[in-house]
Amino acid sequence: MIEVFHAPRTRGYRVIWLCEELSLPYRIVPIDMSPTYRNSEEWRALSPTGKVPVMRDGEFTMYESCAMVQYLLAKHGSGRLEPAAGTAEHGRYLQWCWFSEATFARPLGEIVNHRRAFGDAAQQLIVDEMAGRARSCADAVEGALGDEGYLLGETFTAADIMLGYTLKIYQALMETPLPPKTNRYWERLLGRPAHAATIEAEKRAAA
Repeated sequence: MIEVFHAPRTRGYRVIWLCEELSLPYRIVPIDMSPTYRNSEEWRALSPTGKVPVMRDGEFTMYESCAMVQYLLAKHGSGRLEPAAGTAEHGRYLQWCWFSEATFARPLGEIVNHRRAFGDAAQQLIVDEMAGRARSCADAVEGALGDEGYLLGETFTAADIMLGYTLKIYQALMETPLPPKTNRYWERLLGRPAHAATIEAEKRAAA
């Protein structure tokens, strides 16, 4: 049984969604996001930085959501949800996986951090700069998408899961709406049965 140590609105969402797409058995372990628990020896033994998610597969424990997705695909995917390694399509797939976290999610995270941690006059300047970077990322997605389908065309892959989480936090944080094709793409992701199951699983765990 795969265990996903998770809190709502965090990156464990990617791992849960992947498990639903692959029909892998898993359970969500809800995490107390209070500073007291996240700084506790118990939690830091699993997550040295105090962040979520953490995933346990048998006796193996790991953190970093993108790494979890690739680990589960390698172990359980049997070629599903990613192109064949070494192909140009696999290169594009990897590009979008890492873009989703390293490039697109980063300025969104900085918006959260600066709104939470700082109150000086420079705060809004930094937030505005990060929002501009996030809009540039959304424009890059818009330019790559067709009118239908997913990042790599008609085939849904784990890169769509990676980007889907980032679009979710974009929607929550940004005043600027997603560009038209990207918004329609997001609506297609919302319509996937595995995505709906992910939302329900989160709700059950939170309850």
